[in-house]
Amino acid sequence: MTVTLTHPEWNQETGGNEVAKAFAKEIEGKNDLWIVLITGISSESIGSSIASSIASQNPALLILASRTQSKLDEVARKIKDAYPNANVRTVLLDLMSQAQIKKAAVEVSASTDKLDIIINNAGVMTQTRTWTPELIEGQFGANHIGHFLFTNLLLPLVLKAAKSSPSGATRIVNLTSLGHRLSPVRFHDYNFEGKEIPAEEEPPRDLPPMLQKMDGGYNGYLAYGQAKTANILFSVYLTQHLKKEGIVSYAVHPGCLSRGLDAKGEAAIRKTSTFWKNHDQGAATILVAAFDPVLSKPQGILLHDCQTVDASPHATDPKIAERLWGLSEKLTAREFKL
Repeated sequence: MTVTLTHPEWNQETGGNEVAKAFAKEIEGKNDLWIVLITGISSESIGSSIASSIASQNPALLILASRTQSKLDEVARKIKDAYPNANVRTVLLDLMSQAQIKKAAVEVSASTDKLDIIINNAGVMTQTRTWTPELIEGQFGANHIGHFLFTNLLLPLVLKAAKSSPSGATRIVNLTSLGHRLSPVRFHDYNFEGKEIPAEEEPPRDLPPMLQKMDGGYNGYLAYGQAKTANILFSVYLTQHLKKEGIVSYAVHPGCLSRGLDAKGEAAIRKTSTFWKNHDQGAATILVAAFDPVLSKPQGILLHDCQTVDASPHATDPKIAERLWGLSEKLTAREFKL
């Protein structure tokens, strides 16, 4: 679904700082009370670029969440150096551990009574099989299940923010990838253990050989594709069930960066993508999803290069989104009724 956003001229070369400046009024918020949380913060990354761009426009509070305190401290220090009046707090968050996620949610809830924007930026991409302590395949566990649990635990803060804000200004932004096209959610084999799956859960038949080869049932690219599909379906479900509360959610493909890719993976992607973004350009579309006032009314679900684009059907079906919600509740041993 393609719609006309506030700045239809923006594209792959647009930078996050430019977007933040254009949406300064939206970032600062009514009465200077806008509170933003960002996951996945490290120095010289998309996360740090998102944080710095937002900090430049005076939000009331910027909460940075990531798994390494030294990296959080470094980014917070750079933001304070650049913008001395910025109010920045940090929270340790390991999305591979549900126990740590719950602890982080408690800490966030103790530091603020509302959240206007959640940007679920953290992500992992690996060709080596990993497991969470709950025995969930690592990419699915961190990229989707971790954010599913963290976001739902913080939802009371988001609902409170929405009550005092214009409808649709309160948002949850999930980073995804055009790599979602590699795989639907494999409900019958989400851990990639070689179990039999139905035809609708199979990857596309025209994938190159390196994306089809399985090692003990595992292919890191397909596992990544499944997790990125889940990120979009998460936004589908959130918007469907929370728009009545004035909350919307969008998924964003930030563009081609060498984020988490090994040498072979980067070489393969470079053959199909001639334009690779820097971190500022990677942050731009995320900021559009979070602050463009046109998007206050649900307008599609996926953004790329600062505009809305179509996602694969397996990532936008509300019935699949509902099924994924149920699986996510099972894997977190929690029920979240919206």
